[in-house]
Amino acid sequence: MEHLSEELIIEILKRITRTSDLNSVSLVSKQLYAIDAEQRATICIGCGLSTEDFSALCSRFPNLLKVEIDYSGSTPGNGNYIDNQGLFVLTSCCTLLNDITLSFCSKINDAGIACLTYCKKLMSLKLNSIPEVTSSGLLMVAFGCKALSSLYLNDCKGIAGSTEWLEYLGSDGSLEELIVSNCKGVSQYDFLKFGPGWMKLKTFEYENEENFFSIHPRYGSSVKANTHRYELCCENLKDLKLVRLVTEPDGPEIGLRFLLGKCKALEKLCLEYVTGVIDNDMIVLSQACKNLKSISLVLKPEHYVVGGHIEFRTGFTDESLKALALNCPLLEDVELTFTSCEHWDPPEIGFTQEGLVSFVQSCPIRVLVLNGALFFNNKGMKALSSAQFLETLSLIDCNEVTDHGMRFIVHFPSLINLTLRFCHNVTDVGLSELAHAQKLQSLVVGGCGYISQKGVLGAAKSVCYEDARVFSLSAAGVRREKEKNSPSPTAGEVASVHLERRSPPPQRHIHDRLRRALLFSPATAPASSWLFRNPSTPATGL
Repeated sequence: MEHLSEELIIEILKRITRTSDLNSVSLVSKQLYAIDAEQRATICIGCGLSTEDFSALCSRFPNLLKVEIDYSGSTPGNGNYIDNQGLFVLTSCCTLLNDITLSFCSKINDAGIACLTYCKKLMSLKLNSIPEVTSSGLLMVAFGCKALSSLYLNDCKGIAGSTEWLEYLGSDGSLEELIVSNCKGVSQYDFLKFGPGWMKLKTFEYENEENFFSIHPRYGSSVKANTHRYELCCENLKDLKLVRLVTEPDGPEIGLRFLLGKCKALEKLCLEYVTGVIDNDMIVLSQACKNLKSISLVLKPEHYVVGGHIEFRTGFTDESLKALALNCPLLEDVELTFTSCEHWDPPEIGFTQEGLVSFVQSCPIRVLVLNGALFFNNKGMKALSSAQFLETLSLIDCNEVTDHGMRFIVHFPSLINLTLRFCHNVTDVGLSELAHAQKLQSLVVGGCGYISQKGVLGAAKSVCYEDARVFSLSAAGVRREKEKNSPSPTAGEVASVHLERRSPPPQRHIHDRLRRALLFSPATAPASSWLFRNPSTPATGL
């Protein structure tokens, strides 16, 4: 090693990706130790590191670009935690930092966050569950970190009241990515203060922490009652995600379509539990966003006034699918999730099987995920078998699809990936033809009580089987939530589960239906409004 040039050693070190391997290599010689200390760009720190050791670490690696401090999973009193002083040492020694992530750092507050202003090249800041950081701390970051282009805030309960940090970031206009999730003190209306910042923003995600049934309009004091139009320019926005918001369906300058109509560069849209959405929102989206490539919808039935009577259903109907098929020629990734929906007459899902099939056949859809789609059955499988571009199909909690419907899988012209989860009417018999056809590249089966591990063998070149017992939950809605938020079980977990057959999930109790009817009756339902709702317009009663 002594005869190798420094340039060659640097190239060798760049090819070593595991931190443990780098640590071992650096102990081989003083030369490697020095070169590694100079070249190391990334470190990740957990609990257990003392203040002295942390200071030594920062001194050893002065050219760090990315640091992640993560105390998730630790308990108070278990190990050492970096505090404000530690953050001061980090930012003083490593002035080249451009990416910092702080997770569950309970001993860091505004004084520590203020130290980040020493990092003049800081471009990305992620704060996850930092309860002591307030709006004042964010304002100091906004003022001192001029190069900041990405800000991620999750579960930061201390951020409340003042929106100066958001106004300053907006006036500077440097942010390209803004993600705010589960920060109770940050209202959906606060983003009106972001102003010119929308012009450069490419990614925006906002998840409201409040309970779905208890969101009420809240207006800041600076939002005047006589305001009729909010001049937002978000023509560069490519990725938009909104979770648990309330929108006002009526009026020309309000509602979700006010925002969607301005996102001309939008490529990816995710709407989860956004109330008050209607077909006009999706129509405006389709007409404005010609570059849309991916759409994900999590829909829950609500009360809508249609033709003088009240309907309880999801907000979007086949008219939305027709608009997307007509105006979005690049759309290739679609995920539709339906929660708290049941078989009732009239149906609680606004989409029909015919509308969905026509939509998929009219667009170059390559990935389709159906979660809780009660309307989709064997006829739908047969109709989809003519979809020319469909490569990946995921069916989750689609119990109207049976073994007969699975027979059509072999006729899909381009399908190579199939996922089945909680499909309790599909058995080993339905998968037998897949083994004969040898068509699929990958097959994932999880939580399907009548599909055995033996039944999936040979059904695809790559098979992932997760036993139903791992996912044994009492209600379909809870199962879908676990599917979305929880990682797949480990091999050990699967192996340790006792195999046994299970019956299809029980029907939800009728009292659940009555409870929802009471919650959303015209007399008790909360008034609707939206992020960009005109405050001078009265909210409707539903």
